[in-house]
Amino acid sequence: MMKPVIATAALLFLGTTAFGASAVNLDSEPRTLIVTEGGNKTELALGGGETVEFCQGGCFVTMPNGDRQALTGSETIEISGGVARVK
Repeated sequence: MMKPVIATAALLFLGTTAFGASAVNLDSEPRTLIVTEGGNKTELALGGGETVEFCQGGCFVTMPNGDRQALTGSETIEISGGVARVK
């Protein structure tokens, strides 16, 4: 009787893993965000219409116009007209 309860609890736990922040490029041209997470800087290239998830535990993001924003990992960045907005 206990095995089905444990199996169900394990599936629920694994199914609730938090994703990170997401970025969506609404432009047709590619855009790049600079993500600094845990002291490591990486370029996150988004093609036109592409959506990606990143930054699961907090990070800093440098937007296409040079502005920096701290993220906790639950935000969505929308890029439109070359301008990024955090929602």
